[in-house]
Amino acid sequence: MGDDELSDIRRKRMEQLQRQAAEQQAMQDDMEQQRKRAESELQLALMQILEPEARERLNTIKLTKPEFARAIEQQLVQLAHSGRIRQKITDEQLKALLLQIAPQKKEFRITRK
Repeated sequence: MGDDELSDIRRKRMEQLQRQAAEQQAMQDDMEQQRKRAESELQLALMQILEPEARERLNTIKLTKPEFARAIEQQLVQLAHSGRIRQKITDEQLKALLLQIAPQKKEFRITRK
């Protein structure tokens, strides 16, 4: 195997690695665009479902408990798509819904003798 053959093999391998890297980057870009599109659709749906005060409350919850807020958002959108929500949800209605959905905290009391 001569130097020319070895350099040719190296060049081809480098081109192959560059193509793979470009393909992976393109796939990541596509996934990022899909995620952004889904997020914007979710926010648009929430704007149609929630009153501004309720949306603020949900955004505040999202800061402290992002997974819980995401579950609430998805549940609200599903309810709206199924037709179970006919009017915008007010802050009071959202509070009541959150109380029903939020896991109840268990209280432990330790008494010392």
